[in-house]
Amino acid sequence: MERPGRTSMAFDRPRTHEAQANPTPLQGVRTGTVAAMTDHLQERVIIVTGAGGGFGREICTLAAGRGAHIVGADIDGDGLAVTVEGILADGGSAAGRLADVRSAAAMEDLVAFAVSTFGRVDVLVNNAGTMPLAFFADHARAREAWDRCIDINLKGVLNGITAVHDQMIEQGRGHVVNISSIYGNVATIGAGVYTATKAAVNILSDTLRAESQGRIKVTNVKPTGVPGTGLGGGMINGAGIVGILGQNLDDYIATIGAAMAGELPPERTDPDSIGYWAITPGELAEAVVHAIDQPWGISISDITVRATGDLFLF
Repeated sequence: MERPGRTSMAFDRPRTHEAQANPTPLQGVRTGTVAAMTDHLQERVIIVTGAGGGFGREICTLAAGRGAHIVGADIDGDGLAVTVEGILADGGSAAGRLADVRSAAAMEDLVAFAVSTFGRVDVLVNNAGTMPLAFFADHARAREAWDRCIDINLKGVLNGITAVHDQMIEQGRGHVVNISSIYGNVATIGAGVYTATKAAVNILSDTLRAESQGRIKVTNVKPTGVPGTGLGGGMINGAGIVGILGQNLDDYIATIGAAMAGELPPERTDPDSIGYWAITPGELAEAVVHAIDQPWGISISDITVRATGDLFLF
């Protein structure tokens, strides 16, 4: 069957289930093993904000490659075009829409666009974000960036949730994925405003889950530091990383320097090594897509993704 927005044949992957004997099955509980490769992304319509680069582009590309319809959104039209055109060139299904998550009206328009293009919205990934690390003593130069951080990281997530909420309830099901952070776990010096926005995302996620059980799935993702996402470019005071690193700060700076010089030993750069120092945007995207690639009756509600050898405290 031809899929809307595709430029080549549809993805066809069979679902496989192996029955497993259970002489006394519980009522309402299915027995059996889950297939190693799932195909629940097939035909799902996924909106991703911040899709014009970094982590957002990784999610879009990965999910499209597994059979999803992607609606990418960003304020960066050029970056968004690269994401969408790359998916289409690979035979995937995607459409792009300029949208500023700070605007509730823009997010409502984005959802309407997704419905008019693909017929529904199955998943919203609230990915857009900014990380203006700064101490309160930096308030004079940080004020504008802090306001933008609150508008994007907190209001943007809220605008996404409210824009998609009624559509998902009317459909009878949906899935909201919010990108939070380990910073949201605890008060962190040098990152008070950023931490507050991510703690708020945690609360929004849990509250939406409680209010929408059985209708909207909610996944809250808390990554550690992920080089390559571009978030670090928004820092106001680079010393703000001390709060999340503590006594590991000097080791972290040395590790960053060695990584940039290509001088890290193999055990620090190999994801199969227990000493792996930092996850990549692609590895984080894999975790997010794994949470989406589940049966509708299974919800992965909270994910913390970190490298085993990273130096972050929380």
